[in-house]
Amino acid sequence: MDCLDRTNVIQSLLARRSLQAQLQRLGVLHVGQRIEEQADFEKIYKNAWADNANACAKQYAGTGALKTDYTRTGKRTQWGLIMDGWNSLIRYYKNNFSDGFRQDAIDLFLGNYSVDEVEPASPLHVKKDWKFLALPIIMVVAFSMCIICLLMAGDTWTETLAYVLFWGSASFGTFAIILYNGKDFVDAPKLVQKEKMD
Repeated sequence: MDCLDRTNVIQSLLARRSLQAQLQRLGVLHVGQRIEEQADFEKIYKNAWADNANACAKQYAGTGALKTDYTRTGKRTQWGLIMDGWNSLIRYYKNNFSDGFRQDAIDLFLGNYSVDEVEPASPLHVKKDWKFLALPIIMVVAFSMCIICLLMAGDTWTETLAYVLFWGSASFGTFAIILYNGKDFVDAPKLVQKEKMD
């Protein structure tokens, strides 16, 4: 299962070396002949390994694996760096704001949490209040308006400055409220925490 990112790159290199030794022992490859010389097989091997890494990473982290450009081609590319950055941002968001249910599901599946039939309410059902949805929307709208006011200047610089200050302070204020109430916005696993508290 530990087939993510850098680990996957190293595992692919070790697996290639092991496969080459096995094929030489079976007589499929001659001694001194390398897998890299078999262009068709090498392409299939690299793509299969990168696809496996993506499948495992999607289950575990919610995105494809990082550094698959190196696994597929043997070199790092600009597009691969951009995709790694994008996947890292998505992983950060999912890990903090929408992934608690994954850990709860894993804990239920592995038996780390056992359901108590006497307990009246489910520990999974936690009602979110109005600020969970309203504050992020207000912050995004206020920040967008601040950028629009900067790009579309008013008749005078004082008018533009007033709009920028208003929308900037609105976006900063909602961001400060979100930070202050940070635990309400994080989607933490609920089952393990409950067992630790008991």
